[in-house]
Amino acid sequence: MAIGEDWSCDANDALHITVVQPGDTKPKTLSTFHPQFTYPIFGDDEQIFGYKGLVIRLRFAAHDLRPHVHISYDERFKAVDDTTATDLLGALKPFVPEESLINLPEYEKNIQEDPDAKDFTPPGKLVYSYNVDERNYEIWAGSLADPAVQKILDRAQVLVSLFIEAGTPLDTDDPEWSLERWTVFFVYEKVVPPTPTASSYSIVGYATTYRYWLYQRDRSESPTVKDGAFPLPEIKISELPARLRIAQFLVLPSHHRSGHGTHLYTTIHAFCLADPTIVELTVEDPNEAFDALRDSADFCLLRPEFLKHNVNLNPDPNEIYSGKKRPTVVPTAALIPSDTLRDIRTAFKIEATQFAHILEMYLLSQIPKSHRLAGGTNLARLLIKKSKAENPNDRRYYWWRMLTKQRLYKKHKELLDELDLTDRVEKLDDTVRNVEEGYEITLSALEGRLPDAEEETTEASSSGRGKRKLAVSDDEDEEEDNGAEAAKRPKI
Repeated sequence: MAIGEDWSCDANDALHITVVQPGDTKPKTLSTFHPQFTYPIFGDDEQIFGYKGLVIRLRFAAHDLRPHVHISYDERFKAVDDTTATDLLGALKPFVPEESLINLPEYEKNIQEDPDAKDFTPPGKLVYSYNVDERNYEIWAGSLADPAVQKILDRAQVLVSLFIEAGTPLDTDDPEWSLERWTVFFVYEKVVPPTPTASSYSIVGYATTYRYWLYQRDRSESPTVKDGAFPLPEIKISELPARLRIAQFLVLPSHHRSGHGTHLYTTIHAFCLADPTIVELTVEDPNEAFDALRDSADFCLLRPEFLKHNVNLNPDPNEIYSGKKRPTVVPTAALIPSDTLRDIRTAFKIEATQFAHILEMYLLSQIPKSHRLAGGTNLARLLIKKSKAENPNDRRYYWWRMLTKQRLYKKHKELLDELDLTDRVEKLDDTVRNVEEGYEITLSALEGRLPDAEEETTEASSSGRGKRKLAVSDDEDEEEDNGAEAAKRPKI
């Protein structure tokens, strides 16, 4: 047997992440879970060599994430020539704060006797409260320029490498003007303190967001060179028009499937709506699970507005061109109310591509299932009849496919133009099918969880544009632990 086979272990199995709080005599564990990834720390193979019975325990205090690393094993490999056991501390040090490397008795004493724990409140300000299954939760938001926010984020940074694929920890050594671009949202559970000196807060997850400047030229004025005083007056980042981008988004595995991801995302969206300097909300490199969460939340937010404005596909767009030359491209302006949709997108600050996805999903949902691919519609027959199909819902479905194809072609034009016409048509058809299947997965997950159209239209009319609506149920949240359904969902 090769040496490596006997002395190697899976890094994901060896690493245990625990959340602790004070107990009667020593810290007690609230939850324990394994990381999703360890390749940033231990290499692409995620293997650790040189130990038997290895346990790497990464502890966090429930309230302020005070960290600690403790390593134990039954046996360590004795070096043979250049073959040595993995340097565990050397691998971990770039990812964990120096304070996590103290001895275990000292760490446990710090947890048990923390003089500041009883009066601890999350940094920043409270922006939203909610409850799930009679348990109370709060979301706090604060600037990364705040040392208290920075301290907790620095302690949590290792979780980015362990749970967000290709995630990059933030550099909190930037100058203050740069740190002010960042807002961190913390999700905490409000708990009964286990001891008289313990904190009443326990971490659930967090998200980081940053502003990046959006140039908006006033086209009513001609560009001119102006002579003004120098130096220019101080410009505050927070006062410039900007997009807000979600950079990191994490809910601890012990709190998955309880709706916290949806609450966190919709809180960030509400934060955008309340800030007149933020033009739209974007996301940095979302994975499929986050796409599913985001689509569900945005669909629930925008559906009442679409219903209120009677947004739907016109099954007979060519009638608008009666007596006129018909367009040779998809008659978008005759199919959907483009101006109204532009106003809705702007008011809700949804990024253009994301809005197109939600609109396509909504328009698909307005076509009876029996006239969609998922309901067994005769697609071959429809492709022959096209816009001349007898049933208006068949015509709507035909135009829905054409509208979706148009968006996909524009997005992938350079790649598609390299194909011959037959391959191009086939590729577009396959892509539209994949997109539709993805939408059907989300619509199926939301089925039965939305109010009926009449009730929702009334709510939208009375609540006004831009009001936050948490319509996604708490028991079927599509977040990082969403599993097979999220993985199957295409996002194009």
